[in-house]
Amino acid sequence: MKKIIGGLALATLMGGCIVAPFQPPMGIVSVVKAPLSTEGNFNAGSKSGEASVVSILGIVSTGDCSIDAAVKDGGLSKVNHLDYDYLNILGIYQKATVIAYGE
Repeated sequence: MKKIIGGLALATLMGGCIVAPFQPPMGIVSVVKAPLSTEGNFNAGSKSGEASVVSILGIVSTGDCSIDAAVKDGGLSKVNHLDYDYLNILGIYQKATVIAYGE
């Protein structure tokens, strides 16, 4: 029984170690825009595409915020750099958007 409880406690504590490539700061209300990548040509390309995922109450999440979806949305053939937007309102409503810039 102690091994099961210990394993569950460890799994709970380690859950925060597995995150997406970005983890925005948490707050009661968070509105964050930041680079998703630090490599690339930030001045090249006049087109962009976006892809988003929305979460309600941390229970239901829907959407596709993959880089591939953002590239398709913008009709890009080459990606120069990536940014992301993140919105959190009291943990009730959250939205993450990946923005791909390129040609």
